[in-house]
Amino acid sequence: MARSLKKGPYVDEKLLKKVKKAKPGEVIKTWRRSCTISPEMVGFAFGVHNGREFVTVRVTEDMVGHKFGEFSPTTKFSRHGGRMQRELETKEAEKEAEKVPEETKNQ
Repeated sequence: MARSLKKGPYVDEKLLKKVKKAKPGEVIKTWRRSCTISPEMVGFAFGVHNGREFVTVRVTEDMVGHKFGEFSPTTKFSRHGGRMQRELETKEAEKEAEKVPEETKNQ
């Protein structure tokens, strides 16, 4: 659910203080995934915690208005399983195997 327009975007005050004190090239660590990215944060690197580690996020102008949590996934996507996926993977492996002998013949 979106935040009320009357309240404005949620930007943590402590995080803004860290941004003002930060030096260029320094990574600012934060656990505030729900914090909205503001224009003052453009150009800085943030270490956004995903529950296990800090994911480095370099803020650009396109990110303004989004939340930090959008750029730091909390789950790792392995792949979709099933027979169809295995068939596709074997076909790709066969294509790669065919390319390798052709490259060795050309040399």
